[in-house]
Amino acid sequence: MGWWHNAFWHNAFNTVRGTRWRRPPAVSGPKVPHRRGTRSLAQSGRRLVRLLRGSHSMSTPERGSVALMLWEAAARYGDRPAVWHGREATSYSALVERAGAISRALHDAAVRPGDRVGVFLDGGVDGVAAFFGILALGAVTVVMNEGMRPRQLEYMLAHAGAKALLTTADLLAVQPRPLSTRARVLGLDDVPAAVHWSPAARMGQEIAQLTYTSGSTGAPKGVMVSHDNLWAAMTAVTGYLGIQPDDRIASVLPFSFVYGMSQVLCAVGSGAALVVERSPLPHQLVANLRAREVTVLAAVPPLWTQLLGVAAFRQTPLASLRTMTNAGGHLPVETVRALRRAQPQAQLYLMYGLTEVLRSTYLPPSEVDRRPNSMGRAIPGAEVLVVRDDLTPCGPGEVGELVHGGPTVTLGYWQDPEATARTYRPHPSRQSRNGERVVFSGDLVRRDEEGFLYFVARRDRLIKSLGYRVSPDEIGDVIHASGEVAGVVVAGEPDPLRGERIVAHIVLRPGGVLDRLKRYCGTELPRHMQPLRYDVRDVLPRLPNGKYDLLALRAGGGGGSRSDETADRAFGLARDFGPARDGVLDQGRAVE
Repeated sequence: MGWWHNAFWHNAFNTVRGTRWRRPPAVSGPKVPHRRGTRSLAQSGRRLVRLLRGSHSMSTPERGSVALMLWEAAARYGDRPAVWHGREATSYSALVERAGAISRALHDAAVRPGDRVGVFLDGGVDGVAAFFGILALGAVTVVMNEGMRPRQLEYMLAHAGAKALLTTADLLAVQPRPLSTRARVLGLDDVPAAVHWSPAARMGQEIAQLTYTSGSTGAPKGVMVSHDNLWAAMTAVTGYLGIQPDDRIASVLPFSFVYGMSQVLCAVGSGAALVVERSPLPHQLVANLRAREVTVLAAVPPLWTQLLGVAAFRQTPLASLRTMTNAGGHLPVETVRALRRAQPQAQLYLMYGLTEVLRSTYLPPSEVDRRPNSMGRAIPGAEVLVVRDDLTPCGPGEVGELVHGGPTVTLGYWQDPEATARTYRPHPSRQSRNGERVVFSGDLVRRDEEGFLYFVARRDRLIKSLGYRVSPDEIGDVIHASGEVAGVVVAGEPDPLRGERIVAHIVLRPGGVLDRLKRYCGTELPRHMQPLRYDVRDVLPRLPNGKYDLLALRAGGGGGSRSDETADRAFGLARDFGPARDGVLDQGRAVE
């Protein structure tokens, strides 16, 4: 492990929450309510690992086994709700027995430790139980989005070399054609409801999960995530969010999404209840969140935009809601302010991450009003650097590439050593110890004098137009601020005179007027940042994880579009050529 390991496990969680280490009750003893100031499951789970291993040494904190996390939760919280799905609540005791039944079924199907197992479910109790049941067998989870079609499922199963696939007959029945795979398909409808199972104590750098990148800009890659990675991310996030056993954490995102699985891990790791909500109608989603008295809500920017379009969310605060978090995409400043107005009782955390490091930075609520365009600072236990192309550190205000180090840095890309070598590299400013590697994100950022980071653009998404390097996210932020649009994605396309032309793919708000938007942009943006073409759409195409699908936009997909191109003036074109610059600053998107 790297230099950060012992410091992280000793200090990160306690530093953030200001708690003291206290011996938890033995797992065989009576259930003891979890109170503020006592050890969380993220801490006491390490003691369970020691008990199962027959060691009671307290000299060094154990690394966490993610599977054992659920068994410890069941030992401590028993009949308390673990998962709400619809009107049904499943207790921790029932959830662990369901996970045990899945472990047994996989074992009987000849799945062994280290084998990969696909999960194609629609969330809910079985989605959670399958994740932990696979890990309890010592196997590796491959969670796939419930909205995928056979082509994507077959690719992931083949690429992962999956031994089995957990799904249901209902999900397979709605596919447009039968699935063709070498993986053994196991229907959870035929698995017993409950089986006692003793989980395998796999942990540390052993692979827990293959998480496939979204494919928003290319073919998905399988990221190898260790038990340590998942444990470190969960511990950090539950710490700075202050998650407690009495919380009800909304799960509105797919489990296949790093951000969506984070809600599962934070709930189980804290003994909280996970409220799985998949309503496709925003007004119904708001009503269900209110009825279930959700306390923590995590969403991506398109979903926040939809929620703000519902009067019941925009005008009437959810009384139980105390925490909102954003990741998975750029949240424009105007949307940040609208959320603060709509839910003033709730603290808003702006978070950043990418699949290769799970969680990276966050902006605490105390800073949101002061710097709503910042992506914050490193999460506890992590290290973030901003470096030039020659790998030397950038000074304050200077744009460079964001580099991530620490316990959430994953193991690399599955069966792709070349891509791994490009992204996972030695530390740029010191000799790596014990094989320590850092992730070069491809994100261009700057750091201010106080250490807060600000996103500029993806290195591969900067638009080079008229000799300038332009950030599409800053342009999008201005377009959002016009009040004319419900959604926007800014991209570049080849242009023989400019190099690239700026294209704004937009969905107008009810009452939004394109001509007013163009006049606004003409006032607020310099000419070299003004879109040449406005692609007006009924909807913006999205990937299954909720992020916008850039490949579909570039290909003209998504439906219901019309273009409105601004004519050039010869003198304007000549005037606007000028020296290149380093980019324009704006808040980051989370690539997860």
